[in-house]
Amino acid sequence: KVNLSIFVTCGIVYSAWLFELSAQQRVRAVLDLVLVCVLPPALLMVEDNAFWEGISPVHFGLLPRLQDPVLVVGFPIGGDTVSVTSGVVSRIEVLSYLQGQTELLGVQIDAAINSGNSGGPVFSAMGECVGVAFQSMKHMDAENIGYIIPTPVIEHFILDYQRTGTYTGFPSIGIEWQKLESPQLRASLGMKSDQKGVMIRRVDPTAPAFAHLAKETVLLSFDGMSIANDGTVPLRQGERISFSYFVSQKYTDEAASVEVLQAGTKKKFNIKLKAPNRIVPVHSVGKSPAYFIVAGLVFIPISVPYLRSEYGKEYDFDAPVKLLDRMMHKLPDVVGEEIVVLSQVLASEVNIGYEDIVNTQVLAVNGTLIQTLKDLVELVKKCKDKYLKFDLDHDQIVVLDREMAISSTADILSTHCIPNALSIGLRSV
Repeated sequence: KVNLSIFVTCGIVYSAWLFELSAQQRVRAVLDLVLVCVLPPALLMVEDNAFWEGISPVHFGLLPRLQDPVLVVGFPIGGDTVSVTSGVVSRIEVLSYLQGQTELLGVQIDAAINSGNSGGPVFSAMGECVGVAFQSMKHMDAENIGYIIPTPVIEHFILDYQRTGTYTGFPSIGIEWQKLESPQLRASLGMKSDQKGVMIRRVDPTAPAFAHLAKETVLLSFDGMSIANDGTVPLRQGERISFSYFVSQKYTDEAASVEVLQAGTKKKFNIKLKAPNRIVPVHSVGKSPAYFIVAGLVFIPISVPYLRSEYGKEYDFDAPVKLLDRMMHKLPDVVGEEIVVLSQVLASEVNIGYEDIVNTQVLAVNGTLIQTLKDLVELVKKCKDKYLKFDLDHDQIVVLDREMAISSTADILSTHCIPNALSIGLRSV
């Protein structure tokens, strides 16, 4: 068995259950996806050794430097043969990965990257692979701005899979921070003139760091690297980068040492790093969507795929502002917390007057706050009151006669050809 795999970007294989590969028009392989991760990288594995005959793997190079020449290879729109475009490295920084909604090291180049280039290798002048093309900036005032996943991110992803047999994610401390470039702000926090760092704004209650760090604590260093007031640390000679890059280069469940300033006193902690616990999941690969239907009211936990299906590619502009605010800024109070919404109402006599409610968050059932869809299901099933009362966002209320709601559900499901009122994972509740 040949221990080889194909590295691509998640956008190529996302939502696919079957994938066909062709090796130089000689051997075709149809395979189930062995791994699809929840960030831009993904691995495909072919167990048929014949597929690999005559194929040489690429060799990874080091992180390129500014102005280094690069070649982007791929099959963009407009033709069937391989395309090669050239450019130079124009910027190296921590940036937002759209596919995974996370911040990792990225390299900006001025070579053209178009639809179809994603997942294609980017080579240095020495013929080494220095990254993988994955996204470009589309803006009326911008030209030739493309981004590649650099080798440090790729190698971290591959080694993570080799170490654990699964993808555990790029970890974080579990904090949000603010620059300390204001001398007045530094003075108010008790910092001396020779002290530098960033101020912690919030700490994720589900992160291990919550036991040690707090709001308005100054983070002075990470793993022995002093942090500047703008949040950067040295990368190479003459280059600086956000300290979050070195956080992401650690592995889930690894510990890191941090030095902080709390109430004017220096303290050191060893903190376990965890993958971010997102209240709105970025992906739902391999999982059936969760839902619960009662009296035609359809309840679901929101996710990025759901928002994209409802509001299109521009969901981050077109979705309800409150849902976007919670997606981007709400920290979970407990592990597994969800944003549950009344997504739609399947019109019926029992729910007359509520049919215009769409994608509105459910806050409580009969006065009891909910944190997950499972909580909502349990409260509905255990309810003995005459009425079911759902408290929604914007101070809206939905009230149903409990017995009528339960008895009408089967007919509503039949009318809409829905086999079950509960998704598979909730049927045991």
